[in-house]
Amino acid sequence: MGPADLIASVRGRAEIVAYRGGWGAVRRMPAGAAYAAFERIADVQARRGGKGIDRMRANYARVRPQLDDVALDLLVRDGMRSYLRYFCDAFRLPDRSPEELAAAVRAENDGAVRADLAAGTSAVIFLAHLGNWDAAGAWSAGHLAPVTSVAERLRPEAIFQEFLAFRERLGMTILPLTGGSNPFVGLRAAVGRGDFVALVADRDLTSNGVEVEFFGRRARMAKGPALLSLVTGAPLYAASITYEHEAPERGAAGYRTVVRFSDRIRPSCAPAPDLTPEEQAAQVRALTQACAAYLEEPIREHTADWHMMQRVFVEDLDPARTVATTSSAPAP
Repeated sequence: MGPADLIASVRGRAEIVAYRGGWGAVRRMPAGAAYAAFERIADVQARRGGKGIDRMRANYARVRPQLDDVALDLLVRDGMRSYLRYFCDAFRLPDRSPEELAAAVRAENDGAVRADLAAGTSAVIFLAHLGNWDAAGAWSAGHLAPVTSVAERLRPEAIFQEFLAFRERLGMTILPLTGGSNPFVGLRAAVGRGDFVALVADRDLTSNGVEVEFFGRRARMAKGPALLSLVTGAPLYAASITYEHEAPERGAAGYRTVVRFSDRIRPSCAPAPDLTPEEQAAQVRALTQACAAYLEEPIREHTADWHMMQRVFVEDLDPARTVATTSSAPAP
């Protein structure tokens, strides 16, 4: 083992120890104190800035272009508070009773999804990086159907395994995006079992996604939900997961998670076996576009709950292409 490997190994072990210690400490704290501490951390991070904060600010500016610099700074602060609230929620989630979890999540427009699952049919859900996915997933596993999803592999590996075990204890089956068997095979098996298949897809992690119109700009999103629905026939829905302030007197802890489902998003063509590759690609783009369009309203209304600290818009992913496109436009 060379010096660089040794440093990385020591740093990785230190991160794991800190992570486990922090998780335990947060679970032992009174709820009000825990959420207040995470809110203070969020405010410090927002003021300090950094690469992730800058990216969040740029994404928010594209969603809410009418905001001036002061309003945008406040929105970023609220975004970090929401993001840190998610982590505090996640750390404390294993201690919630089924009754507490049921009271902490509220669903809207879930009738069609429930009907599909009750009939033994899987439902494929297109999600964004919105709100508290873990609470929504744990609630879904207990109130809808077994949940299957895909997760990006984190570093160090031990922390990824901790999150994997944590989500599995909440009743979810998590397929690693990389480093294992093809997750799409596992997703098709989940559809065959009638699972509730929930996939966070508002950012392309594979460089194999599709471009859609998003807040008047081009963005790259994952094609997995649309493709899975198209090739299996499972109903496709989009859903937003946001926070609502349930009890202001309780401070930062007084939030509830709201899951809002779209109506079913249907392809406009024949079943997948009858499609040419070009037709299938066009349908995947159209279905993904419909999901993106549905998510615009909740993201605009609850921008601070959109925890997007990575590039999603094409002009950020490929500035050269944006310049080329701009330069080829006719002069005004």
